[in-house]
Amino acid sequence: MDLLKGRIKIIDRYIIGKYLGTFVYTLAIFVIIIVVFDLSEKMDDFMKSGLSFWGILSKYYAGSIPFYVNMLSPLINFIAVIFFTAKMADQTEIVPILSGGVSFNRFLFPYFVSASIIFSANLVSNLYILPYTNTLKNKFENTYVKRNEASTKSYIHMKLDNKTFIYIENFDNKTNSGYRFTLDNFDGDVLKKKIVADNIKWDSLKRKWQLSNYSVRTINGLKETMVYGTGKVKDTILDMRPDDFSAYDNVVQNLTTKELGEKIRKEKIRGTGIMNDLQFERYKRFLHPLSAFVLTLIGVALSSRKVRGGVGVSLGIGIILSFAYIVFNQFTQMFSTKGGLPPFIAVLTPTLAFGILGLYLLKRAPK
Repeated sequence: MDLLKGRIKIIDRYIIGKYLGTFVYTLAIFVIIIVVFDLSEKMDDFMKSGLSFWGILSKYYAGSIPFYVNMLSPLINFIAVIFFTAKMADQTEIVPILSGGVSFNRFLFPYFVSASIIFSANLVSNLYILPYTNTLKNKFENTYVKRNEASTKSYIHMKLDNKTFIYIENFDNKTNSGYRFTLDNFDGDVLKKKIVADNIKWDSLKRKWQLSNYSVRTINGLKETMVYGTGKVKDTILDMRPDDFSAYDNVVQNLTTKELGEKIRKEKIRGTGIMNDLQFERYKRFLHPLSAFVLTLIGVALSSRKVRGGVGVSLGIGIILSFAYIVFNQFTQMFSTKGGLPPFIAVLTPTLAFGILGLYLLKRAPK
């Protein structure tokens, strides 16, 4: 019995080493390939940006490489498990393990230890690292790659709180300035204050808004006062930020988990129509890392049987299933953000569906 336990620990270390080693090696290869293709595609934009090699590396690839790693992680995880497990099966390494008294569930233990490591890394990355690196990537793309795309948002109506409503005719995200600004403050149904300005601009140093050519109308019963600031600039504090008017779709990815929660709280009041995008992003950060366990289960159940055709057959099936998982995720995201599918259901459905598939394949796996 002691000898068997010792052998099991050796097998555990062997499987964990093979799993994580294959995962890291394959992930590195895929990332290098993607970076090469991305570099060739964006070379003209890099040349026009006027940035040095270090500038491009620090302002773009420092943000895009973590994004690619996170995006590819489920696919590479699946391929890694299938590749080395199918190789073990092809070399008749699994049969002696199982015939030596090790149950299939015990055989899965080192796989799920490895999956737990990948899950933890992805979770930490989603919550703390990617919001920062996505900011670098998206800011570069919005400035240098999407330079010809519209950076303005028009006819903005927003409710800041239960009493305050604002309107901006046009807002430019590149200059963080708006044109024809109006603020209405109510007490119940009664208008108490109205501010009108030709221009509004965000001062990033003072973290305040500046109003130009403004007028302030204050109403107190039958008494009204008007203050004109023609040709003047007025600093004011408002519960809004330039990102609230972003014309770019990728701005949600830049928010930290704390900022995302705060934006969801404000969106419940404002109702600007991006609630599904915000909630999908929040649930995705917590639930998508679970794919490490689901795809590991499917991969082991699928490739632990020795089949005619060797590793290639299992690897081909695995690649098809992993791409199906990614496409399934994209479909549910589209149905959530565009079709009204609840974000929690949209995020959970692919993982749940493939989890059921994994349990079915586990029942049919060799014991």
